[in-house]
Amino acid sequence: MAETGVAEAAVAGEETGGGQPRSVRVVLLALMIAMMLAMLDNMIIGTAMPTIVGELGGLEHLSWVVTAYTLATAASTPLWGKLGDMYGRKGSFMTSIVIFLAGSALSGMAQDMGQLIAFRAVQGLGAGGLMVGVMAIIGDLIPPRERGKYQGMMAGVMALAMIGGPLVGGTITDHWGWRWAFYINLPLGALALVAISAVLHLPRKRATARIDYLGAVLLTVGITAIVLVTTWGGTEYAWTSARIMELTGIGVAALVGFGFWQTRAAEPIVPLHIFRSRNFTLMSVIGFITGFVMFGATLFLPLYQQAVQGASATNSGLLLLPMLGAMLVTSLVAGRVTTSTGRYKVFPVAGGALMAVGLYLLSLMDTGTSRFTSGVYMAVVGLGMGCLMQITMLVAQNSVEMKDMGVASSSTTLFRTVGSSFGVAIMGALFNHRVQDVMTEKAGALGSRVTERSAQLDATSLAKLPVPVREAYQYAVSSGTHGAFLLGSAVAVAALVAAVFVKEVPLKGAGPRQADAPTARAAAAGPA
Repeated sequence: MAETGVAEAAVAGEETGGGQPRSVRVVLLALMIAMMLAMLDNMIIGTAMPTIVGELGGLEHLSWVVTAYTLATAASTPLWGKLGDMYGRKGSFMTSIVIFLAGSALSGMAQDMGQLIAFRAVQGLGAGGLMVGVMAIIGDLIPPRERGKYQGMMAGVMALAMIGGPLVGGTITDHWGWRWAFYINLPLGALALVAISAVLHLPRKRATARIDYLGAVLLTVGITAIVLVTTWGGTEYAWTSARIMELTGIGVAALVGFGFWQTRAAEPIVPLHIFRSRNFTLMSVIGFITGFVMFGATLFLPLYQQAVQGASATNSGLLLLPMLGAMLVTSLVAGRVTTSTGRYKVFPVAGGALMAVGLYLLSLMDTGTSRFTSGVYMAVVGLGMGCLMQITMLVAQNSVEMKDMGVASSSTTLFRTVGSSFGVAIMGALFNHRVQDVMTEKAGALGSRVTERSAQLDATSLAKLPVPVREAYQYAVSSGTHGAFLLGSAVAVAALVAAVFVKEVPLKGAGPRQADAPTARAAAAGPA
């Protein structure tokens, strides 16, 4: 791929001290803000939800505040990637920022739960473009050899969002009110928008082909149906219910029809030829598994810490620091090592192995496991995830031509998003089933009644339980997390197997900067 010249030609600006041009650094800062917004919003809203329900009502529709955002993000991801490839990365990215900010402002002004759900969907549409745009623009700006360092930084931003989201959300809600959990996006997004508009200069693209509207509809229907199955299955509806069966049939039919149509569309949303690359296909599999494991772990670890180890809701978020801190450090190290050596296969192999071992260790936790021990186990999982988070994106982008950079980025993001939905659903179903069984076994009819509506009890409900029932619940949660993490470990082994078959294609370096300098100056005067 002839990407070397693009790295220095993509932005206007001058060299500073032999590093990246100053304007590249400004753009990267704006991209980090955009990634933070997309990741942080779901994390912030979780701690604000009790207050929101108290003011707006609509408790029965609570889950849709999150589901609407997730659905819109997943469904729009491939379309944003293709729009960037066809009409230019800068315009599509700025459009996604505007949509996200509009959704944030409207969500903050919502007067009832129905409005909030609808406006969260608008937010999700923009968030899909934010995540894809960040990775695709990095793919345009930075040569493959140097890309790992910057994508590692983006993985660090994701980890920080996971750590800080609940804390920031609680602080904002307590001091400013829940509406500011949305309004806080406006100044940050505006800053990113201004920086991108002023500094990023990419060549305009004028595609003659029409957008593949039929493909977009089929993919949206398929993804929506599958995400709803994984969200509702085992909670809102039984897995064998007619509603779940209908959604499964619709999802499978839509995705099969999408695959068939992509072989005939003039400008397919997801060109199937990118899957001819073994590395791209393997990275898609590894990305799916990483999403499956990561979001499952971040869901059940706080639950275990609160129910079994007696942590508060705030402290349980802080107790995730060993995992998220290890993920942050490893992502940065992996990126820099890849940049300096041009080699990367060791990271997905090591990541798959560490993730499988770490999850197995987590499955060994019981009611007597100390916080220090569980912290060590979490750090092992974090090391594995850090090796995989952005290396998957780097290798996927390195496996396609420049013209497919957007769809490669969006497809990799989509697989990780869908993987997270499957992980939360399947590990959640296993956890809930095990908790119900153990509560019935240990506490009889009373234990069954305690968890008949939900296997997850908050701290207040747990404190009100009789001591024998509370101890039974702690044992049940320990047993449930054992099954969930054991499943995660088995799935992580598949990532290790996939990583073994990755073919290490050397990454190209940036090339001589002196040769690119005239091109960079020409781009500064070119079209924005």
